[in-house]
Amino acid sequence: MAKPVALVTGGARGIGMATAKLFLENEYEVIILDRDEPALVEAAAELGATAYLYDVSILENSANVAEQIRAEFGRLDALVNNAGVADFGPIEECGEQLWRKIMDTNLDGLFYLSQALTPLLKESQGAIVNIASISGLRASTLRVAYGTSKAAVAHLTKQQACELGEYGIRANCVAPGPVKTKLSVAVHSPEIIKAYHDSIPLNRYGSERELAEVIYFLCSPKASFVSGQVIAVDGGFEATGVGLPALRV
Repeated sequence: MAKPVALVTGGARGIGMATAKLFLENEYEVIILDRDEPALVEAAAELGATAYLYDVSILENSANVAEQIRAEFGRLDALVNNAGVADFGPIEECGEQLWRKIMDTNLDGLFYLSQALTPLLKESQGAIVNIASISGLRASTLRVAYGTSKAAVAHLTKQQACELGEYGIRANCVAPGPVKTKLSVAVHSPEIIKAYHDSIPLNRYGSERELAEVIYFLCSPKASFVSGQVIAVDGGFEATGVGLPALRV
């Protein structure tokens, strides 16, 4: 039998690349899609994955991706919508250009790509996993566009589960909390890291592999009756609400 096929957007680095690696370990044909050509070429060579150079924020690309997958693989079993952008700033400074930049990739691109790939997923009774963020589950400063886009992704996932379930398609959402990546290590000061650790019950950042394990599980047959769920992979961060770390026993 032909191997199952997984598409991971934003697959050239970070959580996307870790997820692609896990699919490969489990005998999937893997396509990594990214708009950063140098990073994409390097990641594809390292992983042994197929590289698709596309920008999901350009809506016309969705149909092209679907046509290419059908022509090259003839099937799609798992879609991981991981591509996203983040740009933080005060709410009163969030103009139309910034708002559209965030929404075009994080929400619109995700929706239209999923829609274009639905016929393939119907044929395989496949799975969709959308990557949101803890910022879509709990509000925080400087994230009005980013957090709103990710909250919309969480609800879109439920809509997909509701409407596509009759075709056997499962849709779930993973909301990462603070994750140790090259970017977070570079931009998070010791004060920020300490504040996060104090607010996370497990007292540490997550790893890219830990996120990948949950994403892969939700795409796998082991999650065959799981759909419409938003799962925070955050060390308990979302569960703590606004409680003061200093008051914990």
